[in-house]
Amino acid sequence: MSRARALLFNVVFWVGTLVFGIAGLPFLLTPRRTAMRFGRFWAQAVLAALKLIVGLDGEIRGREHIPPGASLIAMKHQSMWDTLILPPLLGDPAVVIKRELLFVPFYGWYAARAGSIFIDRKGGALALRRLVAAAKRAVAMGRPVVIFPQGTRTAPGQPAAALPYQAGIAALYRELAVPLVPAAVNSGLYWGRRAFFKRPGRIVLQFLEPIPPGLPRREVMATLETRIEAATAVLEREGR
Repeated sequence: MSRARALLFNVVFWVGTLVFGIAGLPFLLTPRRTAMRFGRFWAQAVLAALKLIVGLDGEIRGREHIPPGASLIAMKHQSMWDTLILPPLLGDPAVVIKRELLFVPFYGWYAARAGSIFIDRKGGALALRRLVAAAKRAVAMGRPVVIFPQGTRTAPGQPAAALPYQAGIAALYRELAVPLVPAAVNSGLYWGRRAFFKRPGRIVLQFLEPIPPGLPRREVMATLETRIEAATAVLEREGR
């Protein structure tokens, strides 16, 4: 039964995304906020199909830790679910994603039009400056900036030493001067990286107490990693 449900969801996801992508092409010519509303609708449709077909739902904890207006959110990344939940949850986030996704048909086009921030992970100092500049523009519009501090998806239980927290988060924290909100998630237990199967259950995304701006780099990086990794470990034990 689980194999059949996984197959059905994958068919619905890919065919539905193709249909949505083609039908929504005119939104690429609309203002950014309109394109973002279309993106939220697509994400909500995928999440609804995931719940209906697979039986996989989500729970959000710690919403009170998300400041109104501009903020910087550093979120553990284990699954595609993590990116799907952000537009419906945060409304108008500027999500930092790898530059390669810009060239994915439909997804990359809409992500760019909706105001995502693309980063060249091999671009060095120039890429970092562009990241900061784009994030400053988003913050000036009152948008939350979301970054995955390890730069890619991690497997449940994978130690942070295997994929260290990247310099981009420290640069954004220093330059944006807004509260830094750590976020933990256990989505990889249910929807692994490139996994065909999705397990039924309830993913938990937990926002943690914000870190105020102005702390030294070494202190903020240590605090951020400690909070995210500790909370993620708790959520993974709960999910298992």
